[in-house]
Amino acid sequence: MWICVYLWFNLFLRLRIKLMFIGICGGTGSGKTTIARAIVDAVGRANVVLIEQDSYYRNLADMPLDERHQANFDHPDAIDSDMLVNHLLRLKQGLTVEMPLYDFVTHTRSDDIEIIEPRPVVIVEGILIFAEPRVLDLLDMRVFVDTPDDVRLIRRLRRDINERGRTFERTLDQYERTIRPMHFEFVESSKRHADIIIPEGSQTNITVEFLCSMVREKLQAETRPVGRVPSSI
Repeated sequence: MWICVYLWFNLFLRLRIKLMFIGICGGTGSGKTTIARAIVDAVGRANVVLIEQDSYYRNLADMPLDERHQANFDHPDAIDSDMLVNHLLRLKQGLTVEMPLYDFVTHTRSDDIEIIEPRPVVIVEGILIFAEPRVLDLLDMRVFVDTPDDVRLIRRLRRDINERGRTFERTLDQYERTIRPMHFEFVESSKRHADIIIPEGSQTNITVEFLCSMVREKLQAETRPVGRVPSSI
């Protein structure tokens, strides 16, 4: 009997809690990933799950490596938005998803996956999440990290050279060829959808604490008792 009570109570709580979807957008190197991960660490993985749009790049394994290097990764078509939206809808329904893992060195999708369990708060992070209407419609809160171009370029250079084995020249070529023009066409233009715009000059710790306080308030409101739970089924 007690097992039944326990299972019923967990189902009761699960149905009561309406998942909150927070979107954090911004250009490459804006600091959005740092902010998103800091919120997860501060609030706790038991309450928050992070979905990174970068995990949903299309698999280019069928293309020669030289062609992969020339692909436009900053256009919405580079993202498997159908899979991303499907996974977000599954999480909204309280279902587990198998998030793909992407190899940025070879521009291919890894054979490994990450199992994502539904949590009360889902953070969706990426440069193009506000440019996809289906993702935009699922978001309860939309945050845009607005960082100057020169700062973003410096951060992108450091990341690509130190973490992804790319050369200075190759990164600059990609920046001029696709990153910069796609930023103004799709990322910067999507800023109008934001509920909150975080200027780069603001202190990251203050920004994170502000967003964390909003998440905690949501969690407290959703888990506040609303009535007695039956003692038996």
